[in-house]
Amino acid sequence: MIGAGWAFVLLLVSAGPALGMEALPRLEQLLEVVASGDRSATLAFVDEAVDPSFREQVSVSQLVTMLEDLSTRHGSLIVHRQQAVGLDQAQALVQSEAWKTWFTLEVSVMPEPPHRIRGLGFNRTSPPGDLPPAPALEEEAFLAELTTLVESLIDRDLFSGAVMLQIDGKPSFQAAGGLASKRFGVPNQLDTKFNLGSMNKMFTAVAVMQLVESGEAFLDDPIGGYLDEDWLDSGILAEVEVRHLLTHTSGLGSYFNQKFMESSRTLFREVNDYKPLVREERLAFQPGDGWRYSNTGFLLAGAVIEGAAGENYFDYVRANIFEPAGMPHTDCYEMDRPVPNLAIGYSRDSNGEWRNNLYAHVLRGGPAGGGFSTVIDLLAFARGLREFELLSEESTEALWSAKPELGSATYGYGMGVSQSALGRRTGHSGGFSGINGELRMYLDAGVDVAVLSNYDSAASDLADAIELLLLRR
Repeated sequence: MIGAGWAFVLLLVSAGPALGMEALPRLEQLLEVVASGDRSATLAFVDEAVDPSFREQVSVSQLVTMLEDLSTRHGSLIVHRQQAVGLDQAQALVQSEAWKTWFTLEVSVMPEPPHRIRGLGFNRTSPPGDLPPAPALEEEAFLAELTTLVESLIDRDLFSGAVMLQIDGKPSFQAAGGLASKRFGVPNQLDTKFNLGSMNKMFTAVAVMQLVESGEAFLDDPIGGYLDEDWLDSGILAEVEVRHLLTHTSGLGSYFNQKFMESSRTLFREVNDYKPLVREERLAFQPGDGWRYSNTGFLLAGAVIEGAAGENYFDYVRANIFEPAGMPHTDCYEMDRPVPNLAIGYSRDSNGEWRNNLYAHVLRGGPAGGGFSTVIDLLAFARGLREFELLSEESTEALWSAKPELGSATYGYGMGVSQSALGRRTGHSGGFSGINGELRMYLDAGVDVAVLSNYDSAASDLADAIELLLLRR
């Protein structure tokens, strides 16, 4: 979401001794290299300008890929402003020529000459306030400008996926492009199934709240009431409550750990299969005393659903969310089985070549993410929430309300929450190598936006661009 800085930050180091303007020349070098799009110049820049201590934490290939990605994904970078920030940092406010969105590039440098770079940052942001307001758009002009933008991105192979908008529950715009399979040349369609990444967390939270409404689960229950000690130490089971799982305030981390990376993906199909990956986890803080994005927390929420409902997680969400909301093409499909009309995810490697993500991701998604859906189904889910078909009005409001009492200022139950120029905004994003998705619900404006892509970051970039256009309606 715009202003949330959801892209990525490789590393930013706190300010050291006063260095005046020493970071600005490095920032200017960085912008020149990105503008050149020249690999040899990029390699030379990383070799000369980046401090070896930084290259130990972020590899040369990763740095080169990041800089080349800026060149290929954004076209020309339109620099609005450069300035020193703090004592040893400089920042550029930049507009993407391709997407028309805004972001900041930031560098921090070492205190001693030649002031090599020790940190690079990239953050999405809002347009600067010192620009004249963009002209307002009537509905026809809005749709025409959005159509031109999406077609341009597809033609330049910057966006591959599908996008839909609905206003007051009625379809307003739809488009699809790129390839679901580069091997066989299969085009993406509106009903193509894309990997959701973390967007499954919304479904898991809705399922838990349904069980709370039926009295089969309680938000302030310790999770030990639903899980056995094969999952976690008894002390953790007694301290963590269900609500902590849904708000990322449990203190737990992620089961995508070294053990997972070294294991066969075929071992993990059902929720209980993940027990060996979770068993040794410890809390980073007391539940409710901090915020830490936690895939383990939502995996355990899936286990809570199984314990409370007495049935398989996948069967429960299919029968109680996907079917009543009208989402026939949403599920956690097993990737070693044939699934019709399913997109394969693609990323560029350090040599600029396309690679699919089949051997990098999970075999089957679950409560924390990795399922599949279509933009059509996601908008059906949004309508189901807005019309209180899945939950009561009170429970639905709890989903998309922040929980500051738990230290969760921008996250409700399984959904991000923030304030935008269009009013309240909620939803969720998802991302992994070759995966990016966004569902953004502008609650006050009555607008819902669903974007799914089988390219890195493309859905978030397009969702940001759409939001900027929506502000002009």
